[in-house]
Amino acid sequence: MIDLIKKNFKQASFALIFSAITIGSLSFLSLKTPYGLFIVGSFGATMVLVFGYPESPFSQPKNVFFGHLITSLVGILVLKFLPFDPFMQIAIAVGLAIFAMILLGVTHPPAGGNPILIILGGSSYIFLLNPIISGSIIIILYAIILNRLILKKNYPNSWKS
Repeated sequence: MIDLIKKNFKQASFALIFSAITIGSLSFLSLKTPYGLFIVGSFGATMVLVFGYPESPFSQPKNVFFGHLITSLVGILVLKFLPFDPFMQIAIAVGLAIFAMILLGVTHPPAGGNPILIILGGSSYIFLLNPIISGSIIIILYAIILNRLILKKNYPNSWKS
């Protein structure tokens, strides 16, 4: 039990530090620069995977990037082209987004929330660039720095989702 706590403490400590650094960087860019939005709520859940469980297929860079991009695009397309009540748009968009991630082999569970945010917020295509693409790239860079360069882990690894 003590060994498990020691192992978990080390893993949790690295996840704490690098999640705080990554989210802090995205927050700083969003709130203290004129460059736009770099952060969305689903990125918080992405931290759990890329820094807590980097060996998971859901944590791999292609899944992080394309999972967020595809689900956001689906949300925007549903918002723009399906003239239903928002509760129907959200239901359809989340279902289609999950379908698309699984079909394309880029499942990233935190990204499943993006269509909800997009429809409730009335987002446009620019949302794909900032925060989705730019934020995902920054997250991936930090994940590679921690996992490959600092912790010497095989990240990204060759697992497939």
